[in-house]
Amino acid sequence: MTTAIRSEFDQGIALTPHPDEPGRYEAELGAGWQIGGGVNGGLLLAVAGHAISLANSADNVNGTDNERSADAANGAAAHRHPLSITGHYLSASRPGPASVLTGTVRRGRTLTTGTASLVQDGEERLRVLATYGDLTTLDGEVATSAEPPVMPVPDACIGVEHAPPQLIEQAALLERFDLRLDPATVGWALGQPSRNGRIQGWFRLADGRQPDPLLLLLVADALPPVTFDLGMPGWAPTIELTVHLRAVPAPGWLRVSHATRNLAGGYFEEDCEIWDEAGRLVAQSRQLARAPRPA
Repeated sequence: MTTAIRSEFDQGIALTPHPDEPGRYEAELGAGWQIGGGVNGGLLLAVAGHAISLANSADNVNGTDNERSADAANGAAAHRHPLSITGHYLSASRPGPASVLTGTVRRGRTLTTGTASLVQDGEERLRVLATYGDLTTLDGEVATSAEPPVMPVPDACIGVEHAPPQLIEQAALLERFDLRLDPATVGWALGQPSRNGRIQGWFRLADGRQPDPLLLLLVADALPPVTFDLGMPGWAPTIELTVHLRAVPAPGWLRVSHATRNLAGGYFEEDCEIWDEAGRLVAQSRQLARAPRPA
C-alpha cells in the first residue's frame, strides 16, 4: 500500500482540532513559507480561512438534532468557500506552532459570517472576518469588463530559477511556486524598474497541486511586491488584505496581475486580479502594505 503525498500547501495549512476547545485549531507554520521577516500573509490568510471552513462544518455536525435539521434546510453545511475575507495583520508570524480561534457571527440560509484569530507565542498575529458560501452553487460564468493580462506564454516568461539570489534568500516560499513573470515587468531584477507599478505572470504550485478557493488566498499575495517595479526593493509587510472570490478555479495555470496607483506616507495599495485557465476572473484582492524602508 502506498501513502498519498500531500501538497506542501496542504501541509502548510493543515489544522488539528483542539480536543477541549471547540472552534480552536492547532497549526504548524513552516519555514518554507517565509518572506522577508515573517511567514507570507497569503499563507496565513489561507490557514485562517481553512479554520473558518472547518468550523462551519463542525457547527453543523455538533448541533442538536433540531439545529442540524434547520442547518441542513438552510444549507449551512455547504458554506465551505470564502466569498469575501479580510485579514488585519497585527504582527509578524514566525515559523513554529500557532493556534487559530474561530467564532460564528451569523449563520444563514446562503451565507455564514465568521471570525478567526491566529495566535502565536501568546500574541495575536492576524484577525480575520469572512463571509462564506458555496461557490459551486453559483453561476460559473463571471461577467466583467476587466480583461486578463496580455503576456507571453509561460515558457517565454521568466521563471523563479532566474530570480536574483538575494530575492530567494528573503523569499523561501518562491521555491514552492512555478512562477513565470512577464518579461515586460521584471526590469527591476536588472536594476531597471519600469516604475509603472505593475508585476504580472503565470502561477501554479511547483508540486502540481491544482488551484482551489483556499489556494487563491495564497496567490493573492504570492508575487513579489509591486514596489519592486517602483525601484523600491525589500520587504513590504501587509497591513490589511481583502480577497473576493468569484468562482472555483479551473485546473491549470493562473494568470496573476499586481498593480498599484498610490504610494503615500510610506504605505501603498496593491490590487490583484487572478484569472483561471478558462479565462475567468476568479478572484480579486486589495491590500494595504508598508513600503520597503530605504537600505
